[in-house]
Amino acid sequence: MQTATPPLLRLAGIVKRYPAVTALDGVRLEVAAGEIHAVLGENGAGKSTLMKTIYGVVQPDAGAIEWRGAPVAIPDPVAARGLGIAMVFQHFALFESLTVAENIALALPGRFGLTELGERIAEISARYGLPVNPWRSVHELSVGERQRAEIVRCLLQSPRLLIMDEPTSVLTPQAVEQLFDTLRALAREGTAILYVSHKLDEIRRLCDRATILRGGHNAGEVDPRAESEAALAERMIGRAFPETQKRAHARGASALRVSELNLAPDGPFGVALHSINLDVQRGEVLGIAGISGNGQAEFLAALSGERRVSPREISLAGTAVGHLDAGERRGLGLAYVPEERLGRGAVPGMTLAENALLTASRNGMVRAGLVDWPAAEAYAGRCIREFDVRAAGPHAEARSLSGGNLQKFIVGREMMQRPGVMVLAQPTWGVDVAATALIRQRILDLAAAGVAVLVVSEDLGEILEICDRVAVMAGGRLSPVREVAETHAAEIGAWMAGGFLQ
Repeated sequence: MQTATPPLLRLAGIVKRYPAVTALDGVRLEVAAGEIHAVLGENGAGKSTLMKTIYGVVQPDAGAIEWRGAPVAIPDPVAARGLGIAMVFQHFALFESLTVAENIALALPGRFGLTELGERIAEISARYGLPVNPWRSVHELSVGERQRAEIVRCLLQSPRLLIMDEPTSVLTPQAVEQLFDTLRALAREGTAILYVSHKLDEIRRLCDRATILRGGHNAGEVDPRAESEAALAERMIGRAFPETQKRAHARGASALRVSELNLAPDGPFGVALHSINLDVQRGEVLGIAGISGNGQAEFLAALSGERRVSPREISLAGTAVGHLDAGERRGLGLAYVPEERLGRGAVPGMTLAENALLTASRNGMVRAGLVDWPAAEAYAGRCIREFDVRAAGPHAEARSLSGGNLQKFIVGREMMQRPGVMVLAQPTWGVDVAATALIRQRILDLAAAGVAVLVVSEDLGEILEICDRVAVMAGGRLSPVREVAETHAAEIGAWMAGGFLQ
């Protein structure tokens, strides 16, 4: 009598408790060889904790793990890789001071030269449409380039189980399709894939099954191909799916103007900016699309004041500010959400009240040169309430929040300052569908209130949904600005690949 083939991976009764929250409470999961299996849930539902448990980064407090039908312990990522498990992290696991090649070498068994490895990285990068320079230091890379390095590192390991946590958040539609072709090919060869994404259209197109988590518990298992996006969203959040509503708004005077901005690269692998011209008007949302590593980081540094330029190259409401630093520009009404949450948007070891003080101190938190801590705590508390941040309170450390909840806090902290100009980089990267709808609605509300909003995003769905006008950045140059109503995803995607430069 033949017995059924056991799943490649089986989890039963997985529990993980932290001092302020139970992240996983009796979670179960089965993944078969050759299956593409989605894990869905809101930010804070336990998805990333579960993936880190499988990869050995987090140790469960209770429960059992079976690998190919046999009980197994996974004490660390080395043991996971020894079993054949690889993981692409949402918050990247890369050493800042090492090159891409050196980081990848740490994850691969055996002895080999870095030159040989660099050639393999270049080959994989070209084959799967994931461009990354193996000799650049990680601290010089944009978020998108770091994500591509993570994916390439995993593909070089030839894994039996590949865990992907938000892998397509910074890829063009064409690159997404190429990655999907790769994942389907891997599945046909017997590789199991655990796929975590908030992009429900991707889940429906790619995945065979989906396990839904809600509040650290199993909330069901479905065939995503048989569900609509709205139905999947409602299963995830346990209530009706919120949809954004664009209110009628008129464009006003110029609020942010960039005039013939030229900027040398910051480091040997940076991107030079060439003759950037842009005018963002009050009451509009202007989007800049593009693949990471094409000058967006340099452009944002020039806008925010992290890098100073000639005075007239950047102006706010007619005032030349190119020579001013970040604090001085904030004093003139600029608010900024950087693409990197931990380290740039928030200090991990500081409380939410302390992080609020860092950029919003002008909002009554400092009196006669002294910090008014009750005011800082009240500001953080109001941000938590108004932006639905799932946190223990103003005294919670930033690193204790899930990625999506920290993003909501950072966005809320900036928007509550009532800026004249709002600049957001990747505002909904790695954020669940409900939080994405909330952030996008707040962006639309700002524009309706007369704020000039500039959104730098690689999510074309986001650009097309909330923006009035759009431009594309490629090779350090900016395309012509188009009305969103007069373009489409295919054209923008072609421009992201440099089509407007030809």
